[in-house]
Amino acid sequence: MSCLGLADPGSLRPGPAQAWHHGSVTQRSPRNLELADFLRRARGKVDATRTGLPYDGRIRRVPGLRREEVALRAGVSTDYYTRLEQGRRITPSEGVLDALARALGLDQAGRAHLLDLAGNAAYAPGRRTPSVPRVRPGLRQLLDSFASNPAFITNRRSDILASNALARALLADFEAMPARARNYTRWMFLDDAARTLFVDWDEQARAAVEGLRLAVGADPGDRSAQELVAELSTASEHFRTWWEEHGVFLRTYGTKRLQHPVVGELAVQYESLTLPGDSDQILFVYSTEPASASRQALDLLASWALTPAS
Repeated sequence: MSCLGLADPGSLRPGPAQAWHHGSVTQRSPRNLELADFLRRARGKVDATRTGLPYDGRIRRVPGLRREEVALRAGVSTDYYTRLEQGRRITPSEGVLDALARALGLDQAGRAHLLDLAGNAAYAPGRRTPSVPRVRPGLRQLLDSFASNPAFITNRRSDILASNALARALLADFEAMPARARNYTRWMFLDDAARTLFVDWDEQARAAVEGLRLAVGADPGDRSAQELVAELSTASEHFRTWWEEHGVFLRTYGTKRLQHPVVGELAVQYESLTLPGDSDQILFVYSTEPASASRQALDLLASWALTPAS
C-alpha cells in the first residue's frame, strides 16, 4: 500500500489518491482531500434527529446529515460545501470553519483538527524533519520526584521522551528499547504485552490512533509521524481501520484499566499537562483513588520496582 505513505499519511484509501492523480491539479491537493475526508466522516456521524431540522419526508439511506443540511446549518451555499467535500482547492475563513464545526457538532479536538486541516490545505507535506526533542534536566528530576505516581513525557506523536521508574514498571521499560521503538502508539499495537496489560485495550488503542491523527493534522510535514503511520497501517488491521475512520481525540484526562502481571488488576486515572516553554512536550501523571485496592496495588508495585536487585 504505497499510498499509506509519505506523500499523504492521512489517506489510506485509493479513491482520494486517484482523485488527486487523475483530477485537476489546480483544483485539488492531498491536504484538501484530507479536509474533504474529515468533513464527510464527521457529517456521517451526526444524529439528524437531534439537530432540530424539519422532517422533509425523504428516507435517509445513509446515516448522518445530507450535504445541503450541513450547508444550511453552517450558513453557506450547498455548492460551496459540496466543493469542500470534493477536495477542491479552497481555504475557508475562520468564521466559516467555526460555523461548520457547530453544524457538525465537533468537540474541542474535532474543531482543532478542522482548523489544522484547513490551514494546512496548501501545505506540501514531507519536507520537514523535526529536530530530536530533549527533555530538560529539571523535568527529569520532576519525573523522578513522583515516587508514588507513574509519570512520563511524550511529544505530540506519542514518542516517549522520558519516564520515571514506576511508569516503566507499570507499562514498559521504554528507555531500554531501541530509540525507534520508544513510541506509545507503536508499543500499543505491536507489543503483545500491551494487549494483555490493558483490560480496555480496544478503547485505549483507538484513543491512541485518534490522538496521532490529531497530531498529524497539526503537523503534516512531520516525516517521522508519516513513517509511523505507514508502518502501523501495514502491520495492524485494527490501526488501519481506525485510522481510516478519521476520528480525532485529545487526551487530557481519563481512566485506564489494567491487569498487571505483578500486582494484578488496577485502575489508574491520568492527567496530561502541556509543558510551558515547549508546547510539543506533554507530561502524563497517573494516580489512583486513595485507600483503594488500586492504590494498594500501585504501592506494592512501587515497592517492587524501587527495591534494588540483590
